[in-house]
Amino acid sequence: MSKKLVLQGPQADQATLARLAGLARPASTTPLGPHVLRCDGIDVTPELKAAVEAAAWAAQVDASFVDANLRLDGFGLVAMDMDSTLITIECIDEIADMQGLKPRVSAITEAAMRGELDFSESLKRRVALLEGLPVEALDRVYDERLAISTGGEAMLARVQAAGLKTLLVSGGFTFFTERLQARLGLDVAHANVLEADKGKLTGRVVGGIVDAEEKKRTVERVCAELGISPRQAIVMGDGANDLQMMGIAGLSVAFRAKPVVRAQADVALNFSGLDGVLAILA
Repeated sequence: MSKKLVLQGPQADQATLARLAGLARPASTTPLGPHVLRCDGIDVTPELKAAVEAAAWAAQVDASFVDANLRLDGFGLVAMDMDSTLITIECIDEIADMQGLKPRVSAITEAAMRGELDFSESLKRRVALLEGLPVEALDRVYDERLAISTGGEAMLARVQAAGLKTLLVSGGFTFFTERLQARLGLDVAHANVLEADKGKLTGRVVGGIVDAEEKKRTVERVCAELGISPRQAIVMGDGANDLQMMGIAGLSVAFRAKPVVRAQADVALNFSGLDGVLAILA
């Protein structure tokens, strides 16, 4: 089946993109902006794909091979991980920094995101280290450290204007997802609840943990409520605990992701912002 290739990079000029496009031998090319080039009519082989992706990586360009007819209007839902996907930080690492424990917690987070540790157990271990921290510390993390990833607000504005529903599903915490849901007008948010007592964290999570399986179930549930198939969902993530929900999507997007996630996703945005998905679906 003929594919299209979208080449994009925030620092890339059209000459660089054209050079990369030549490796794919497209039937035609169309600039979609100063830093984006769409290439149509490509007969993709594993060797060609590997060669283009390697050259693109060296040029700090994202190379996305997708079906020629893939368009935004073919989808009904955008589902996103929160930490290091929709936002630039890992909230639990920044909370731990308030306890002077960021290096210790970050090491556990990294191992879990690479798929080296069971997510649920890793979360319990990390949350336990937060025992005794005043709840006000969460406000400081939200106000002082949390930032939306590059292109995130532009991407959301476009998909919402196109009528797609939005889901934020996170192995993080409702303290942050609820605020982001209100701030960005997201339709659904689902995350873990941190237990607190007398204004301090207890070091425990209330109820079940939102792990990889629960993330997948949440995407399936929201799709069912919308009357669409998971194949009509775009799912974005960065860590190993996102792979199950990405695996049922019509388009899985690895954003600034760990190698294990990039290897399994349909497309990877390593250099572009989250709005890079709009060019892929143009």
